[in-house]
Amino acid sequence: MKVHTDCRHYRGEIPCSPHKDKGFHCLDCTEFDPIEERILIIKLGAIGDVIRTTPLLRKLKGIHPKAAFHWLTHTPEILPSCVDRAFRYDLASVEVIKATPYDWLFNLDKDREACALALAIHAAQKRGFILVDGHCAPLDPAAENKWLTGLFDDVSRKNLKSYPQEIFEICGFTYGGEEYLLDIPDDIEWDLAKDKKRIGLNTGCGTRWQTRLWPDAHWIELARWLKKEGYDVLFLGGEQEHQKNRRLARSADVRYLGHFPLQEFISLLNQCDLVVTAVTMALHIAIGLKKKVVLFNNIFNPHEFELFNRGLIVEPPKSCKGCYMSACSEPCMELIRPEQVLQHIRQMMR
Repeated sequence: MKVHTDCRHYRGEIPCSPHKDKGFHCLDCTEFDPIEERILIIKLGAIGDVIRTTPLLRKLKGIHPKAAFHWLTHTPEILPSCVDRAFRYDLASVEVIKATPYDWLFNLDKDREACALALAIHAAQKRGFILVDGHCAPLDPAAENKWLTGLFDDVSRKNLKSYPQEIFEICGFTYGGEEYLLDIPDDIEWDLAKDKKRIGLNTGCGTRWQTRLWPDAHWIELARWLKKEGYDVLFLGGEQEHQKNRRLARSADVRYLGHFPLQEFISLLNQCDLVVTAVTMALHIAIGLKKKVVLFNNIFNPHEFELFNRGLIVEPPKSCKGCYMSACSEPCMELIRPEQVLQHIRQMMR
């Protein structure tokens, strides 16, 4: 019996979807889709970092239309459906990947485990980072700039390239404005106003850089003003922000629906017309959903963010911006006044 082991639908240990859905066998299958190359992307990272790496898929799929795309990450559930094999980083996945020959490997993660794996994988061509003497090292000069910006804060502050520009250059391409790839979940019926523009206020920032937090009193004041101007205001966040968001919503007399699993959170954020957020997962989900964004930034280089002409960045009026500090005795975020943010929202919503 003929078996097309080079077909995109082939799974090896279970029936393929054309057989299950239509009863095809390989010899008479009209959905045979031969694979000519295998490409592996390693980007373990936080969810936001994974999302903002997806523009690379648009470029690669254009250049390698007959390739099978594999991706190794901590959060495969965020990957778009055009990825043929979404691997969660665990022992089983690592063993399969190490035993699979690849034509191209793009390791865009500088974590030691990712670099070690990139060194061990069989691939005809490799780009990005590998492990040298137990530490991350660039494979070639194309990856050197991104390597150096991670080592020296002053070099990072001088960088004028966005993150997509950097990763495209690492992979040997010129960035052409390719957007994020993010699948939109099936519609969920949310109990929300149908006749108002909706502003989402995402109050969290993760645990690593608490210096990104905007004061609670500022969130409350902004929410009250937005409500007076006729917007439907919705606080957003994860489990870490749950109690805070409940408190903020009560104080401002606006809505907070709770925290949700990832796909539901994406659906909820998709109900918003504009999102106010710090640099966190919600920012990149909003960009992927093509939402308008007002972005708080204080500790990062603002040039790294690609907002696709749908966002504005608001920063504190201090010379220490771009400090990359996780804690500070002189918090600067409180210097961003609610009225300043309101003006940015008005400008974007016009």
